[in-house]
Amino acid sequence: MTPPRAHEDCAPGEGESTRSVHAGRPPAEPYEPSLPGPVFAAHYHLPGEATGPYTYGRDENPTWTRLERAISELEVPEGPAETIVFSSGMGAIASVLLSQVRSGDTVVLPSDSYQATRSLQQRLESYGVAVRLAPTAGDAQLEALLGAKLLWIETPSNPALDVCDIRRLAEAAHRAGVLVAVDNTLATPLGQRPLGLGADFSVASGTKALSGHGDLLLGYVTTRAPELAAQVRRWRKTVGAIPGPMETWLAHRSLSTLALRVDRQAANALALAEALRDRPEVTGLRHPGLPGDPAYQVAAGQMRRFGSVVSFTLPDRDYAERFLAGLRMTTEATSFGSVTSTAERRARWGGDAVPEGFIRFSVGVEDAADIVGDVLRALDGVK
Repeated sequence: MTPPRAHEDCAPGEGESTRSVHAGRPPAEPYEPSLPGPVFAAHYHLPGEATGPYTYGRDENPTWTRLERAISELEVPEGPAETIVFSSGMGAIASVLLSQVRSGDTVVLPSDSYQATRSLQQRLESYGVAVRLAPTAGDAQLEALLGAKLLWIETPSNPALDVCDIRRLAEAAHRAGVLVAVDNTLATPLGQRPLGLGADFSVASGTKALSGHGDLLLGYVTTRAPELAAQVRRWRKTVGAIPGPMETWLAHRSLSTLALRVDRQAANALALAEALRDRPEVTGLRHPGLPGDPAYQVAAGQMRRFGSVVSFTLPDRDYAERFLAGLRMTTEATSFGSVTSTAERRARWGGDAVPEGFIRFSVGVEDAADIVGDVLRALDGVK
């Protein structure tokens, strides 16, 4: 087996957990909190010329600024980079697609991406933008790059967990004059850093593992290019896709435990995948960190952590529903990346090319033995 490529190390004396705890926080001041509370403001006092930095609540907010700096430090530790936060992951995704393309342009989307991302195809086409679809696996999007304006990558893909080579796709896209955006939601910046692999945008739903507690909606876009950041920020201002200060503050607070959570979840996900390998009722088992998974070699070359999601298929819809009903500790929910384990029969929503018995399982931070025990007990109980 070919060994994985070496990953870039953290700066001396600054490990990823340390960075996660301190990112975006102001210098220590006597008698002040280490993370100032949320700023609730629609307007600011503006004497003379209104030059900012804070002029109106739809433009900027000090609470956003701190979180944006923190995420930039995680996405691009060597700097510089700019992050723009949004009210949801789809707000962030739409901001890149709709700020960068015009009528007559072509966008390449993964045919197996998050279904809400693919739902933008109709909107883009109504604006005169051509959309090409190609699957994630095997770097198939390479064949669709000619004449495109923007390539959208999602790796690992949601929900099938296929992986593509970001560096290879980005190099080919840039040779063709194509911008590259990567949906990094499942991996998080502690799992992979798309900008370091050549992408122009790293985009994610902070609703998932970044904030990690299943209690807020958030999204973000990070880029190294000031002109691209300005275009995305202008789009946010124009459409008003802004996050609330309380959600922003909660997300920043949650970053302190990000490394602890994703380390535990990755270990738990691998333990669950290994426990499911020999179950006769389980087919199509996928987890990018599982040796032998079709995505493992590519994932190991660009990911430092493999995420919290395990997917597998049970014999049919009824079998899957009985399995889910038998889970005692695991919540049946549609999101992933939370500290609590969740699972769902993904085909219930439609829009994804998955079998009726397909299960997307998001592993939490509970004890691995308890997660595995809950799943195996539910499988054993299906009659």
